[in-house]
Amino acid sequence: MPRLCLLALFCTVLLTPAVQAAQYPSEKGPLQVDQLAGGLEHPWALAFLPDGQGMLITERPGRLRLFADGHLSGPLGGLPKVFARGQGGLLDVVLSPQFAADRLVYLSYAEAGDDGQAGTAVGRGRLSADLRRLEDFRVIFRQQPKLSTGIHFGSRLVFDRDGHLFIALGENNQRPTAQDLDKLQGKLVRLYPDGRVPEDNPFVGRQGARPEIWSYGHRNQQGAALNPWTGRLWTHEHGPRGGDEINIPEPGRNYGWPLATHGINYSFLPIPEARGKTVAGTEPPHYVWEKSPAISGMAFYDAGRFPAWQHSLFIGALVDRCLIRLELDGDRIVHEERLLEDLDTRIRDIRQGPDGYLYLLTDETSGKLLRLGLAPRE
Repeated sequence: MPRLCLLALFCTVLLTPAVQAAQYPSEKGPLQVDQLAGGLEHPWALAFLPDGQGMLITERPGRLRLFADGHLSGPLGGLPKVFARGQGGLLDVVLSPQFAADRLVYLSYAEAGDDGQAGTAVGRGRLSADLRRLEDFRVIFRQQPKLSTGIHFGSRLVFDRDGHLFIALGENNQRPTAQDLDKLQGKLVRLYPDGRVPEDNPFVGRQGARPEIWSYGHRNQQGAALNPWTGRLWTHEHGPRGGDEINIPEPGRNYGWPLATHGINYSFLPIPEARGKTVAGTEPPHYVWEKSPAISGMAFYDAGRFPAWQHSLFIGALVDRCLIRLELDGDRIVHEERLLEDLDTRIRDIRQGPDGYLYLLTDETSGKLLRLGLAPRE
């Protein structure tokens, strides 16, 4: 079947009457939310397959499933064993930029060490022709040392236009390690797709520094996306009690945690290492929330289906249980809108689909796959 016909079939499948549908208000007109699937156990990320083959969805306990033709598959085979404890488990999923030729699927996940602690790992496997398993799965990156007892794995994956793989990592709740260049906690890492280190990474050849590091001083990065108009990587991270932030990371720069933060400890006491909201030698946030929404997932909108959303950035909120829309003027964030507050659900991931709709995953024991668009005008 020709590719255009397959894409049309994919869009038709997703536009089939959903399990549930509802409308919610927004500044740009009524929103229509369709529930496409339920019964997902803490889904974390999704990735669209080409040619109308559906989408891959990760579930934190360690399952990768296919949603196609309106149905969820059983778990795919060939996955690594994950450290499914606390915030750990199977996390992000992205396709190789050359997926049509190599069929490689990249996964990030929490991996246990010998001492019972864990760290983030990234591996890749080839999606079988029957879409039932990943073949020849191989680990290409391991966060070292392993310091997490179950939290702050970060874990978003993004390929840039040159084919480099960025891995946004958490600091495993070991605050000072975000400043330690000999450790991979609290870092943004840049690699070739096979795990090799690019020679132009900022710390290559520097004694006492890991060559994988692109930027440092991050807390727990659970959002990353490539700006489609500039090609620059944007990331966001959880603050503690206050201080969730967006950054546009530059090579070799220090983004402050835990020396500079807009937040305080969950105990309401100051962060012990903090010196203030701004600290010399560190980069201020591009955008900051003084009260933490608990942000997760990130998607720029550049599709033609809903022109009113052009130049918007969408981010999920776990604690505030909503979807955040940020209006952009170039790189400047000029307006913030809260959406789906009446839906009252934790939004873990958000992606723009090939049909121009937005697709959301809700972080629940029985999580949902939702499709979001602007309702047709009467």
